[in-house]
Amino acid sequence: MSSPMDTVTETDMAITMALLGGIGIIHHNMPAHLQAAMVRAVKKYENGFITDPFCLTPENTVADVLAVKEAYGFCGIPVTDTGKLGGILQGIVTARDIQFRSPNQTLSEVMTKLSELVVGPEGITLEVANGILRDCKKGKLPLVDSEGRLRSLLARSDLLKNKDYPLASKKPASKQLLCGAAVGTRETDRARLTGLVQAGLDVVVLDSSQGNSMYQIEMIKWIKETHPGLDVIAGNVVTREQAAALIAVGADALRVGMGSGSICITQEVCAVGRPQGSAVFAVAEFAPVMMGGLLAGTTEAPGEYFYNEGQRLKKYRGMGSLDAMEHGNNEKKSAKRTESPSLETRLKSGTAKPSEDNAATSRYFSERCHRSVVDKGSLKKFVPYLYTGLQHSLQDVGAKSITELRERADSSQVRFELRTTSAQVEGGVHGLHSYEKRLFS
Repeated sequence: MSSPMDTVTETDMAITMALLGGIGIIHHNMPAHLQAAMVRAVKKYENGFITDPFCLTPENTVADVLAVKEAYGFCGIPVTDTGKLGGILQGIVTARDIQFRSPNQTLSEVMTKLSELVVGPEGITLEVANGILRDCKKGKLPLVDSEGRLRSLLARSDLLKNKDYPLASKKPASKQLLCGAAVGTRETDRARLTGLVQAGLDVVVLDSSQGNSMYQIEMIKWIKETHPGLDVIAGNVVTREQAAALIAVGADALRVGMGSGSICITQEVCAVGRPQGSAVFAVAEFAPVMMGGLLAGTTEAPGEYFYNEGQRLKKYRGMGSLDAMEHGNNEKKSAKRTESPSLETRLKSGTAKPSEDNAATSRYFSERCHRSVVDKGSLKKFVPYLYTGLQHSLQDVGAKSITELRERADSSQVRFELRTTSAQVEGGVHGLHSYEKRLFS
């Protein structure tokens, strides 16, 4: 699971994490509509039957196809008489159809006509449809009813993704990748969450350094009443009492930790926190692992690479850093100015709260810092390395899973011992003149 940080998880990270069997949690340090668009992009990346395909009309132009490709990353688009699902299928426009074409040409001039397509009947199983698509060697298989109306679509690219990523995290029914997102606990976050659910969200993380608060408890209650099918990850917590309070109101999972992250300064500036090992031991019966700094610096993490003293680096910052808070606030204010009346107008109409834009209530308190991390390469190589390392660790201990490891520790079959300094030296590389240490390739 990748952490909801603006230098860790956006669209590319969430897609790759899901393809590799995990899940990405998209951060909320951005306007709500942008976060919803990222969730939607993850959900559309892979499908079984595509039941809501993007459609165009014969009167649309090549420029419209290019705009769709830029926004969503694909350009294999069905063309119907209405430009909507349920319209009479006219053809399909693909990347090859629009190559070397003028942006002003209509799709009726460039698309692959219906007579050249292979179509399947509505109601066939996914297995049968995959077989037709495999045998016909086409890129897309439209499924139509007896009147020729488009009902769904199947893509060859999804078959290739199934082959390349057999462990991908998907919803069983739709075959779409799983995707999570973070929200806060303010009233405005309820509208944000509703938009995310409409985009296809599978799990929400309530993003707070101290989760056992009246605001988070009320938020969990509201989510369970309004979106009962949505899984909620609450937190952060470090004690059994904190965990019990959130579980009691319906939290499905918990984030554990306070002040233990590599860029976290909570223990320094607040004098509050707990060692991560103690916190997990006190709270968790079993614990999936959320990674932030470990994934920062990968190709799929947001941000551009830069060089310093010959090293290729990427920026990495905590969501509680002044840099991140100011950036997020500016982004949200910019979006708000374009979507809603000015503060002056709202004050005159009585719809603005007195605290808005008030300097006395707009101070930031930093609990994180920002830094840079060395390029780690692609997540597609890094995560399998972590996965294999964990497998070998459990094999050496004699446990089949993290859950079994916990059970064996509780029954004293496995014991954790504190290593002395000399034991740590002995357990590392020692006694050599020189050596090369390569972790993965």
